Amino acid sequence: MTCASCVARVEKRLNRVPGARATVNLALETAHVDVTATDDAPAPTAEALVAAVQAAGYDAHPLTRPGAHAPAAHDPHAHPGTDGHAGEHGADHGGHDDLAHALSGMQHAGMEHDPEDDTSAPDDTRGTDLRRRLRVAAVLTVPVLVLSMVPATQFRGWQWLVAALALPVATWAAWPFHRAAYRAARHGASTMDTLVSIGVVAATAWSLWALLLGGAGELGMRMTPTLFPAAGAGHGTAMPELYFEVAAVVTTFLLAGRYAEHRSRRRAGDALRALLDLGAKDVALLVTGPDGRRVERRVPVGRLAVGDEFAVRPGEKIATDGVVVSGTSAVDTSLLTGEPVPVDVGPGDEVTGATLNTGGHLVVRASRVGEETRLAQIGRLVARAQTGKAPVQRLADRISAVFVPVVLVIALGTLVVWLATGGGVQAAFTAAVAVLIIACPCALGLATPTALLVGTGRGAQLGILIKGPEILEQTRRVDTVVLDKTGTVTAGRMALVDVVPAAGEDAHEVHRLAAAVEQLSEHPVARAIAATPTPPTSARAQSSSRAGEAAVTSDVAVGADGVAIGADEVREFRADAGRGVSGVVRTAHSGLALARRVLVGRLGWLDEQGVRTDDVADAVAAAEADGATAVVAAWDGRARGVLVLRDPVKPTSTGAIAELRALGLRPVLLTGDNRGAALATARTVGIAEEDVVAQVMPDEKVAVVERLQAGGARVAMVGDGVNDAAALATADLGLAMGTGTDVAIEAADLTLVRGDLASAPQAIRLSGRTLRIIRQNLFWAFAYNVAAIPLAALGLLNPMIAGAAMAFSSVLVVTNSLRLRRFT
Repeated sequence: MTCASCVARVEKRLNRVPGARATVNLALETAHVDVTATDDAPAPTAEALVAAVQAAGYDAHPLTRPGAHAPAAHDPHAHPGTDGHAGEHGADHGGHDDLAHALSGMQHAGMEHDPEDDTSAPDDTRGTDLRRRLRVAAVLTVPVLVLSMVPATQFRGWQWLVAALALPVATWAAWPFHRAAYRAARHGASTMDTLVSIGVVAATAWSLWALLLGGAGELGMRMTPTLFPAAGAGHGTAMPELYFEVAAVVTTFLLAGRYAEHRSRRRAGDALRALLDLGAKDVALLVTGPDGRRVERRVPVGRLAVGDEFAVRPGEKIATDGVVVSGTSAVDTSLLTGEPVPVDVGPGDEVTGATLNTGGHLVVRASRVGEETRLAQIGRLVARAQTGKAPVQRLADRISAVFVPVVLVIALGTLVVWLATGGGVQAAFTAAVAVLIIACPCALGLATPTALLVGTGRGAQLGILIKGPEILEQTRRVDTVVLDKTGTVTAGRMALVDVVPAAGEDAHEVHRLAAAVEQLSEHPVARAIAATPTPPTSARAQSSSRAGEAAVTSDVAVGADGVAIGADEVREFRADAGRGVSGVVRTAHSGLALARRVLVGRLGWLDEQGVRTDDVADAVAAAEADGATAVVAAWDGRARGVLVLRDPVKPTSTGAIAELRALGLRPVLLTGDNRGAALATARTVGIAEEDVVAQVMPDEKVAVVERLQAGGARVAMVGDGVNDAAALATADLGLAMGTGTDVAIEAADLTLVRGDLASAPQAIRLSGRTLRIIRQNLFWAFAYNVAAIPLAALGLLNPMIAGAAMAFSSVLVVTNSLRLRRFT
């Protein structure tokens, strides 16, 4: 499919099938079809849907069929946006027996698949082909243009060289336009490709006739651009003009625009492919050996079935959704929740596929596989949001159904009227060609790509990436900005922000001893405590030479006995996964050694260890009420202090949100974190309490965005994680932090490369400015056509001048676009 008219034709045909409701996605080249069975007629089959697509002039194959299980999420050929079970959408259609299909691979029927067939589909081969054609056309067009437009360069026989150079451009380089125009004509339709193809063919055919039969091939002939055809220079009015340069210039400029469009569109499906790559590729399946013992067998994750048990070692991804059978660990669920604090799991706890096991060894029983997993569900949300978002059609494509036929009728009418009034064949054909050439939409084709290229180039300098022209439409009326908390407003990682000592204790001592023990743990909270800069007198880590031991030491002198003065040495380290750690800390100072068993962990775990925690209970409760993570350090049977950790707000977030408010936008904080942490962050950056939505899962984030939209809001979403991907795709405008996941970046419309929220208001302003430039370009391009076509039809415009005017309109469009380079 090459343009919006293709989408309209396929949708029209599919929606004519009884019981079918289709949405066609041009970028993904898929159709999502909700199929409803009624009392009067059964649900249409996949074959009937394919037949409808073929009737529109294309071909397709089903990704899911009625009653068939949809492809598993690990299948590289699967489309996560499909549903394969009867009745899955029954709630949406009053309980009817519904099926959802996906049709893919749409290309013109009756032809072998050829990468050159479609100049804009998301395929690297097509992009390479367009680039090759553009390069050849550009090299050949430059001398053609110079020789044709500058009489001083016209040597003896110049016209024959121009013909030799222009013919490959008008035929081979312009072949994608000719092919698209032919196919549209076969099905009774017309697009901008139709006008391009007719204009190029007409200019080339007339020039060849003039060169071979009309006398323009005489050696020594010169061609001077004139305003009126009747005032032709050179060999008088009987000498026909050559229009090779018009055919070459139109082809080259339009190829440049098509290639720029292709580069942005071909990335449209990357979010879905990135989602598939997140999951584990293989799994340690537990099977019973011949001797009755259970052994691990490494198998592809696609072989997992519900009920299978598999092992997950520390540092591995969990292969699929399941329930922990044995083992305890801390699981990094930031993939789904976006929150930096890992979740402690043990026997009976549910775990999610593609999350990371950071601690102990787990045995998991699979409860959901393939398309039923949480990861696949997020993939479906992204695909459904992308498919449901109607393609924003460029103004040129929207009116092409009227503009192109009208131009063709005017050109034909001009030819007939001139012949009927005795104007002569050459004058009639010259006027008709002038109409086609002056109407040839070179400026229309350049209006969007040039502004987009300049805007995106300037945006890249500012750390802002704009995906494509269609998203610019969404910036005009955006009035609400939904902000993900973790990684967007905050840093996205835990940091030690406070140490609250018990009565009579020293905060420095509490932190020093806790850091000494936590240095040996791999838990993210432990790493945050150990990595936090400490006072100059505190200790730092030093490796022990004995297995199972380590030391934490400061830059101090070493005594005569070889013992570091002021060193903390940790022995007998123990870790209770997800609950706490302990170790004997030996401090040597002035030749004396003091050993203490230090415990660092959750309050409840310390109570189980017989530690008295009354002195710190209030401090723990206050920290947790404020959304922070509280860890208690204890020794000698008593809690000595509380270490408070939280995800700190980025330094630029407060100013960025103030600027968003200045642009008239309402900020809303949306997070999967607890409400206490969300409110603490909101207070810091100046977001109202009523605009805070906390403890939401990925699908609930989508619901929040849709609820705001249903209330009349135009929503921009700013996020960075996989859990934000579906919401980014659902929002009217999606902005992803460049420091986030690839899935979020691909699902968003704008990417903030620096990962700085301060780029968000700047991105919205740049996007709006670029849209205004595009609209100005389109206006001048159409105004030029409307004004010039009557002059050409009346024979008052030489096609040579029409070509120059067409080129000038392109220069005007490009110059207007270049104003974006000054954006700040």
